[in-house]
Amino acid sequence: MSDIRAIEVPKWGLSMEEGTLTDWLIEEGDSFAAQQEVCEIETSKISNVMQAPFAGVLRRKVAQPGQTIPVGGVLGIVADASVSDAEIDAYLAQRGVAEPAPVSESVPAETTAQPLVKLAASAPAPAPQPSVKTPGAWQVPQALLGASDEALFATPHALKLAAQLNINLSRVPGSGREGRISVADIEAAVRAEGGQVASRAAAQKANQAAPSRLDDSQVLATPVARRLAQQWGINLHDCRVTGTRGRVCKADVLQARGVDAVPQAQAAPTVDSREAFETLPMNGMRKAIAARLQASKRDAPHFRLHADFDLERLLALRAEINASVPGVKISVNDLLIKACAQALVKVPDVNVQYDDERQEVRRYRDADISIAVALPGGLITPIIRQANRKSLAEVSGEMLSLATRAKAGTLKPEEFQGGTFSISNLGMLGVRQFDAIINPPQGAILAIGAGEKRVVAHEGQPAVRTQMSVSLSCDHRVIDGALGATFLKELKRLVENPTLMLV
Repeated sequence: MSDIRAIEVPKWGLSMEEGTLTDWLIEEGDSFAAQQEVCEIETSKISNVMQAPFAGVLRRKVAQPGQTIPVGGVLGIVADASVSDAEIDAYLAQRGVAEPAPVSESVPAETTAQPLVKLAASAPAPAPQPSVKTPGAWQVPQALLGASDEALFATPHALKLAAQLNINLSRVPGSGREGRISVADIEAAVRAEGGQVASRAAAQKANQAAPSRLDDSQVLATPVARRLAQQWGINLHDCRVTGTRGRVCKADVLQARGVDAVPQAQAAPTVDSREAFETLPMNGMRKAIAARLQASKRDAPHFRLHADFDLERLLALRAEINASVPGVKISVNDLLIKACAQALVKVPDVNVQYDDERQEVRRYRDADISIAVALPGGLITPIIRQANRKSLAEVSGEMLSLATRAKAGTLKPEEFQGGTFSISNLGMLGVRQFDAIINPPQGAILAIGAGEKRVVAHEGQPAVRTQMSVSLSCDHRVIDGALGATFLKELKRLVENPTLMLV
């Protein structure tokens, strides 16, 4: 069996334990090169494209879209044509892999997503809005038309369909993992707004009524698609083309045949008809957050220090930079990231990680700042590495890029794992003050509230000044009260004298 190799679920980061296959980008029988994109995998933190670790021919798909496999589990089998199916079966048995369920009557799992069941009293049906007819019998309401101005978490097929129909995906609620938008979500949104989606049955009937008689031997198609088309007497000219590199794929042939059966993907919300609530399964990200923060709260003895910062000078500096430097738009959060980085270098004993297993403290020379970013299914903490060495413009640009890719689910593992200190900012949501739980193995996290006008004593007189409340949570195993207070004192000095960050 030396000629048989397996495509396995990769380990993207130390905390990754499993991954969910969302889509295959190649078909059985396809040849592929090393580093070629072969499939999409979702983890508890990200959705990413897997590149082949070696070249070969995909002989068998062991995992199907929607299936969750542990790290190191078999996704597919790679072997030359000389290797028999019996040898592949023996290899899978040796690996302890059960024979996969037949999928010849299936379509991609992305079409299985169903909208959440709502239990509130039925609202009156919305009045139909003007719609725009598009190719393929679609009628898209005006309310959904337009280009999205931000990166959105959607399946590749949903992105392609939205581009074809000029649909703004920010107006389409997603029902997939972490709010991912699927083709089914687009169809549901169009119907909800009084529009019309293409009828698969009508398309099938039309194809049956006037099947193409052209020679389809030159039509680009995957080996599986061509074999199924010949088996069922389907002309490849009558199939849509959605496969990679402009080829007809198996799903296209299945649609032309009118197969609507779909594999079971992730668990759908269930409803108890006797109670006015809905039961939602926890996704992988939510489970990971629950486990890590529960362990942090249980194992790390938290203590908290609170302080108020005057923001008047910081806001003035921000306004001056944004007005005088073309192409740069600094936020208050960017300035606070930079201030924390410099304060950590000044007070390095707070810039630490704690290894509980080895009973060791790792103190870092540079400040790698983790910033909490809210996602539909939880949160993630992308990291600005060596923030103390970066300019404000570099911090701002990197933060924007990280936040955008975090919300799109395309961060690389090294971009959100590690870090020496965390920031959680809820000020933009109007929260005045809150306490945050430490992100292990880090030793501290800063919770930032909203900047607001308050009457305070300034130079011996009452004055209205912009103030901000912060809360520093520290792990008492490695950071004592006086040390945490020293850090807050240095941070306050930088925030209230922001020009110090420029020298």
